[in-house]
Amino acid sequence: MRFIRLAVAAGAGAIGLALLSTPAYAATSQVSVVHGIPGQAVDVYVNGDKALSDFQPGKVAGPLKLEEGSYDIVLTKPGDPVSSALLKVDNAEVPGGANISLVAHLKADGDPTLTPFVNDISKLDPGQARLIVRHTAAAPAVDIRAGGKPVFEDVTNPKEGKADLPAGSVSADVVLAGTDTVAIGPADLNLGEGTATIVYAIGSAEDETLALTTQTIKGLHSAPGGVPSGSGGLTDQGPSAPWYAVAALGLILVTFGIRRLAR
Repeated sequence: MRFIRLAVAAGAGAIGLALLSTPAYAATSQVSVVHGIPGQAVDVYVNGDKALSDFQPGKVAGPLKLEEGSYDIVLTKPGDPVSSALLKVDNAEVPGGANISLVAHLKADGDPTLTPFVNDISKLDPGQARLIVRHTAAAPAVDIRAGGKPVFEDVTNPKEGKADLPAGSVSADVVLAGTDTVAIGPADLNLGEGTATIVYAIGSAEDETLALTTQTIKGLHSAPGGVPSGSGGLTDQGPSAPWYAVAALGLILVTFGIRRLAR
């Protein structure tokens, strides 16, 4: 019996000490990809591996789960090798535990580019929704209106406007800054409670391809049970029980076994 108690105690202690020495899990980010360049489907490569195939303009894909680190991102024509880049970014830094939207779009002068945006996934008050509008089009400064009233004014490429509003449906449009000249819209937006709705102005004013595309992040409720999902940022949690609790249990069992043997 003494041998059995000693074996159990030693085994539990070994588990606890092993967990104490286990390295922390790498923090990850969730990265969504937005295609805002008109007229060209693409394949998307991340560090040489194809992540998206035949990605169409105006679409939002992901989120891709990427560990904290540096990444090479390449866009090619569908079926082309990674060496035939239409657009590329080398050594793009991805922080840990973030929620990011990577947008392929046109700059104000019409040249294509990739712009990362860090999404605000902080909790919302009950009954509230978050509206984020991003200017990613080849167009001059604009005002964004909701229900006919300016919500964000004089937004330039690649800037954004953000506000927390009462949840509900709203009609939004984009007008040239300081005027009533409608450039895009109107479009009906459903701002769900506890969600972030991200609206992208994409395309080219000169080529008459201006359009809106949207991304939604759910699970931003402040009440218990509101857990960011879908495009929400997540971090690997490892074992379900806290490692320090299991380790402490192992050490307690070791001590208990030694005392019983001493008696």
